[in-house]
Amino acid sequence: MTRAEKTAAIEVLKEKFGNNNFFYLTDASTLTVEQVNDFRRKCFEKDVEMKVVKNTLAIKALESAPDEKGYEPLKQALKGPTAILFAATANVPAKLLKEFRENHERPLLKAAYIDSDVYLGDDQIDVLSELKSKEDLIGDVILLLQSPAKNVVASLQSGGQTISGLLKALSERGEG
Repeated sequence: MTRAEKTAAIEVLKEKFGNNNFFYLTDASTLTVEQVNDFRRKCFEKDVEMKVVKNTLAIKALESAPDEKGYEPLKQALKGPTAILFAATANVPAKLLKEFRENHERPLLKAAYIDSDVYLGDDQIDVLSELKSKEDLIGDVILLLQSPAKNVVASLQSGGQTISGLLKALSERGEG
């Protein structure tokens, strides 16, 4: 690889790291070509981009990012063969890895970067797969906000929608 090619590769990685709040560092080294192709296909289907990288280039790209990004702990995971999984949703690569590993030993999770949090080691895969997506969290908040209103409506309906029924329901709640 020439110096110009290395510089170009670092720039591509810098852009990828800068534009993605969620990425996973994995090791798929013992998979056959057929298995890697199968895994890439599954990644594509789930809108996850898999990129095999040279560790030194990835480290240089990470080092050029601002310190507040918190990439420093990721450097220790950049040893041996590395493939990076870039995703728009935090838990999708972890679920993909778990599903694929039901029939294969790898890819192993070396590290994951989730919105400035770093998860190191393959033992973190269960935690990562259970993370809620932004949409799931928004749905939970909406349900919590709707809950008090639903209680008032239910009280109104159960009291025959009269003022006396409402007063009775409210007084019963106050006593309990």
